Amino acid sequence: MKITDIRFGRLHVPLQTPFKTSTRTVDAIDDIVVMIDTDDGHVGYGSAAATAMITGDTHGGILDAIRHHLAPALIGEEAADLNVLTGRIRTALKRNTSAKAAVDIALHDLFGQRYGAPLYRLIGGGEPALTTDVTISVDYIDKMVADAIAAVERGFEALKLKVGKDPGVDVERVKAVHAAIEGRAVLRLDVNQGWTAKQAVRALHQLEDAGVKLDIVEQPVKSWDLAGMQYVTERIDTPVVADESVTGITNVAEIIRRRAADIINIKLMKTGGVTTALRIADLASTYGVECMIGCMLEGAISVAAAVHVAVARADVITRVDLDGPLLGRFNPVESNVCFADAEITIGDGPGLGITKVHGLEPIDA
Repeated sequence: MKITDIRFGRLHVPLQTPFKTSTRTVDAIDDIVVMIDTDDGHVGYGSAAATAMITGDTHGGILDAIRHHLAPALIGEEAADLNVLTGRIRTALKRNTSAKAAVDIALHDLFGQRYGAPLYRLIGGGEPALTTDVTISVDYIDKMVADAIAAVERGFEALKLKVGKDPGVDVERVKAVHAAIEGRAVLRLDVNQGWTAKQAVRALHQLEDAGVKLDIVEQPVKSWDLAGMQYVTERIDTPVVADESVTGITNVAEIIRRRAADIINIKLMKTGGVTTALRIADLASTYGVECMIGCMLEGAISVAAAVHVAVARADVITRVDLDGPLLGRFNPVESNVCFADAEITIGDGPGLGITKVHGLEPIDA
């Protein structure tokens, strides 16, 4: 199974409603799809989202990184040499984690096809079923309450509330949602770097004092502010999740060393793919630190890979935030991963089990 070519496509899926955080508003999932061809007719699929405000990656940058740096290191090589090839990807150029993730995912897909098994069985096994939360975008209070009630009625038992616009208003947003769905779903707060450390402590103490029990608070301060995140972690009861602060395994080691957060959020677009995601989960497990697995605003190819990782490391990945494909008006990808509202399951297809990608627009090499 030698690699003969790498092709590209673009996949555009309009969202059901605009996705709003403290830093951006998006109305569609827009992925670059990578297809790795082999001499025996197999195709490995991967994809990446452009997240210029988070990882610095754009569609043009993703394509150029793969064409000029990653593809030359892979074409002509044996796809079964997974460790060798993923090692080349990691060292081929600095950063560019989304481009690396797309190729790394496609290689893992081929690896599963090579051995005729779903990916999760080859990287650790596990029970092929998960339950995800769903995102409630930051908005007017009445709109957030209505969206939360609708999500609970669809069967979601965990809601992730986007906040970070203004601490005072954010507290009122959370209180209102909590009052509307109390006892029917757990609340997770995602600040998206929107507060200072002191604002975070003040706001979270107000919520705790008001009887609002949060499952987690995610990235309350700027990504670079590990001291600020440590300050928050030391002063509140709600577990703190490091998200944008997680940029690689060395960075995770420093977060754990400083006890700057209680939980590590793993995202394939930031880790550079499945390989490093597994290494981060194993490192966290060694030190007794829980992980969460999440996604950017991504479609069902890269999120399917994250599902396989979550199943294979379910002992340490205790929270799942993989609702990206659920936010689109439709899912154009037929694979071995089924997204059915809160329930995600994996079938028996080899690798990622991708049989069809509807509406894929080819990109000329």
